[in-house]
Amino acid sequence: MLKVTDLTKRFGGFTAVNRVSFSLEKGEILGLIGPNGSGKSTTFNMIAGMLRPTSGSIEFDGREIGGLPPIEICHRGIGRTFQIPRPFRNLTILENVVTAAFFGQSGHVSRSKAHAQAEEALALVGLPTDPRAEVASLGAAGLKKLELARAIATQPRLLLADESLGGLDETEMNQAADMLDHIRREKDITIIWVEHIMGVLMRVVDRAIVLDHGEKIFEGLPREVAKDPKVIEIYLGTEKISFDEAPAT
Repeated sequence: MLKVTDLTKRFGGFTAVNRVSFSLEKGEILGLIGPNGSGKSTTFNMIAGMLRPTSGSIEFDGREIGGLPPIEICHRGIGRTFQIPRPFRNLTILENVVTAAFFGQSGHVSRSKAHAQAEEALALVGLPTDPRAEVASLGAAGLKKLELARAIATQPRLLLADESLGGLDETEMNQAADMLDHIRREKDITIIWVEHIMGVLMRVVDRAIVLDHGEKIFEGLPREVAKDPKVIEIYLGTEKISFDEAPAT
């Protein structure tokens, strides 16, 4: 579904991402992890259209999308969430998601269809479909769910989930992780999940890619991550730990 080849991003003399390559199969959840400054967000934002690659290729369904604006990438079937939710607070919860359904899809979407898609997305993430429900009633976990609902309402085939666990307690983290897996199965959506909270992410991803200083240093199964010496050194610390003991933060 997605093929990234030698993806590179430079800001002046600083190379944030250096020749990163990977592929993504339909139906997968791929975890993209690494320490702060490793290039995760830059890679993510190039796929989403927020940043133009300096060089390299991003192919979605066999067509090059690198450098396209975010709206075109969204219309081609790639939705995204944001690390910091910024809903329209003067709109209701339902109106926020209806807006995403209207403008996040290519072609004409009728009012009735947009409402139906918005209600389906809200039900999928466990938020009220009551047209009177206000955004102000939502806590941190609810705002993360609203982000997911807005992305789902654009009818993506590929979802880019940006740190969906930030600000949540342990129970909410586990619920959010299970929700992403549920969305994958119910909507047949492929997912790339960028996340700092490694222990929770590893419960649901099929594969993981680890970046460090803009370069890919590991790609493999979740349980292999905590056994890789280089990953342990740069991400988990100097002592080898078991997967079940992987730190939550």
